[in-house]
Formats: sequence, C-alpha cells, structure tokens
Amino acid sequence: MNKILPVPFFFFFLIFPFFVYAQGDVNQAEETPVADKYPQFQFKGLLQARYLESFGDNVDVLGNHHSTGDVTQSSFDIKRMRVGLNTKLSEATEVVILVNLADFKSDTKGKVLENAYGKYTFNKYIALTGGQFRPAFGIEELVPVDIIKSFDFSNQYYEFGKNGWTSFQIGASATGAFDIGKIPVNYAVSVLNGNGKNVEMDKDNGKQYSTRWVFELSKAHKINLGLNVGFGKVFKEDVFAVGADITSDFKLTDRFTFDLQIEYKQGTNHNLYFSLPAENRVGDVSNYQMRGIYFLPNLRYVVNYKKLTALELSCRYETFDPSYKVNSNVRQTYTPMISLEFGKAYLGRIEMGFEIDRFDKSIPDTSNYNDDLFLIQLQLRL
Repeated sequence: MNKILPVPFFFFFLIFPFFVYAQGDVNQAEETPVADKYPQFQFKGLLQARYLESFGDNVDVLGNHHSTGDVTQSSFDIKRMRVGLNTKLSEATEVVILVNLADFKSDTKGKVLENAYGKYTFNKYIALTGGQFRPAFGIEELVPVDIIKSFDFSNQYYEFGKNGWTSFQIGASATGAFDIGKIPVNYAVSVLNGNGKNVEMDKDNGKQYSTRWVFELSKAHKINLGLNVGFGKVFKEDVFAVGADITSDFKLTDRFTFDLQIEYKQGTNHNLYFSLPAENRVGDVSNYQMRGIYFLPNLRYVVNYKKLTALELSCRYETFDPSYKVNSNVRQTYTPMISLEFGKAYLGRIEMGFEIDRFDKSIPDTSNYNDDLFLIQLQLRL
C-alpha cells in the first residue's frame, strides 16, 4: 500500500488547484464582470526543410548501411512542420498543444502529437503540470529544437528518451524557483509513465521519478550548473539515470558572444535490455547501462546588416555508448555548423554543415556504421 501512495497524492495536488480556481470563478461572477483579457491565444509554427547528402560508403541519408550498394545518398526532406497553440485561461492557468505534421510522411503510430498539457502556476515557487510534455532532465529538455545551437538534439537525448527520461513523456511535474542565499535555484520533480508519447496506458505498473536542480553560479556570464537524478521500476526491474551539465555565455565584445554547453548522462538502458530475446541477454538489466558526454561551443557575431541579423559557428562533439558494460560500441559524433540568422529570435535561419559519425565497430547493414552526412537546413518559425 505504501508503495503506491505517492502517485495518487501527486495527482490529487495537481488537480485540486484547478478545482479551487473553478470555484473561485463562480463565486466572483456576480461581483466582477468577465474581462476580455482571457482566454488568450498564441499560435506558433516551425518549418525545418533540409537537403541531405551522405558521403558514407553505401550509407543512405538516414544513416543506414546497405551491403547491396543500392542506397539513396541525396534527398530533400521535411524534418519538422510543427503547429502549436498556447492558451492562457487565466493569469495562472495555461493549456499547450503541439503537433508535428511532418510525422505524416511515415507511420504515424506514436507520433504527431507532441505537447498536450495543462499548467497551473501558484507563484514563482511552484507550478504544477500534467499531461504530455518534456520533463526537465538536462539542458536540451528545456530548449526548443528551433533555437538549439546545432542541427538537432544529441544522441544521448534520444536514447534517454527511449528509456523514458527525456523527450515527450506522459505524467505530472512540479517546477519552481527560489534562492539559496544569493544563488538562484530552479527545480523540477516529475513522475512519468516512462514509455514515451501517445500511448493508451502505462506498459506496466512501474513509474519513473526524476528531479532536476539548476544553480545560477554567475549571473554576469550566465554560468549554470544542472544536476539530474532519476529512479523507478520497469517490468519490476530497478532502473536509474543521473546527469550533470554546465552552461555559460560570455560577451566578448559588443558584437561577439561565446556560449558553451557540457552535458554528461548515465543510466540503465532497459529499452535495449527488454528488446533482446531472453536467451540473448547477458545477466540482468543492471548490466545494460548507457553513458555519454557532449561539448557544444558556439560563437555568435551580431551583423545587423539589412535582413541578416547574426552569424553563428558551432561544433558539437559527442561520445555515446548505449551499452558500455556489454557489447560496447562507442559512437563519436562531430557536428560542425555555420548558421545565418534572419530576424530576431531565429525567425529565419539557414544552416549548413556536417554530421560525422565514427564507431568503434562499424556493423554492416545497420545504422551503426561510419558516415559523413552533409546538411543544408532552412528554418522558419512563427
């Protein structure tokens, strides 16, 4: 009985504020005229269109090796066509919906719908979120893909997403901010199904609990230290994840700025363990652990010449091993990129560069094969 109490109580506290808020509206209806201020609607959109060319030996534009040699090595593609709606029902209550229409180009099962959540903010110290959202468990979970300093999220982000810690998950979360002395602190505590987006129900009765804490060490240089811890059960097996990251942003001159992201993660790769036939597993789930680290430096030069706002140069280096204890195969990825920004806040963006993958062991007829992928990406956002 004690093991299941935290989840119902979490949802009780999540739903209760909405009930109180609704009752408050009824009681005040006769005293205060309904203002035209709410609800407020904000529509958002994002287009990412690409040209891809693979220079790998018999590797297609999706990174898959073909020993037959019959491969597509150049292609145009729509990576994302997102449409979103943010609705503020009151000063404290909001509902967010986000869909990716580009997912219709392939099997839509488990795709298309990305964000679908409600959020109630009491004050700066606590806000409650419930639905489908990206739980805070690292740098990338808090940054939209359209303003990251590279073509896409890191390999570790997607692998930890498959294991229920990052990317879009269904559950509930409490977030807020406060000060410890002179150090501002942001926190998030989440409880999740842990089996990804757009599923009818949890795959088992286990839940995954995670928390993230961010400490602002320097306001002038925007130096933040983030710490992440997660634990839970998947098919009655204990799983965990931990991480640490640091971000900084230095203003070198009036036009030049340099920012840096470093992130490390390690955790149980239970997705890999349970995907293997029982006879092919080596030991129990604790033997299957993933870990990775990436460095993402970015140099920005403000141009402000006609329609060109800024020029950016970045090169992310990442090393990631999906199973470093059993059948280790380290993947090193280099992503040099140049970006031209038009308008404010990446309203328009043209990016060009490479994704260079190197594996300890290239495995034929799989995606674990050395590749050099050239990309040109057009990004437009509303």
